[in-house]
Amino acid sequence: MNDYSAQYTLIAILTAVALAAVAFLMWWGWRNRKRRQRDLAAPAPVPARLLEAEPVAAAEGMYVSTVRGRDHLDRVAVHGLGLRTNARLEVHPEGVAVLRQGAANHLIPAADLVAVELGAGMSGKFVERGGLLVVTWRLGGQEVSTGFRTRFAAERDPLRAAVEALLRDHHGPAHAAA
Repeated sequence: MNDYSAQYTLIAILTAVALAAVAFLMWWGWRNRKRRQRDLAAPAPVPARLLEAEPVAAAEGMYVSTVRGRDHLDRVAVHGLGLRTNARLEVHPEGVAVLRQGAANHLIPAADLVAVELGAGMSGKFVERGGLLVVTWRLGGQEVSTGFRTRFAAERDPLRAAVEALLRDHHGPAHAAA
């Protein structure tokens, strides 16, 4: 009977080294992405009064990520905006409150809204066509897009309609249809 323990030990060691190298490269890439994006402004915090206020529309679901511009693969790493979390999206007259579990909440002010649309996905989550609510807005001087997947499909359209109403109220009808 042959003893293969030396071969199995070598395979285990090589596998552990390869996994450690992959993990290190992923960390290094994320760190470099954060360094390249350090000029991106921090989002506004959600004012305390909005946490108690009744929203125009709201839904539970998943905060997918925020990406630069409308490039749905260029994830924003700074300020925790690239971390996928469970969340609640609330639409208020002041803007869209993004209430995240395990990450900082932030407000997308109504004046900074650019567009709202349905998409099939972005960096971190790809779903059926129209399954993702994508809100495009200005963060500092740069345009970003935030993806949100409602837990129940029936909640997506009322949420979109509420954001479109904010766009119409603050920018006119042309922006709401974008």
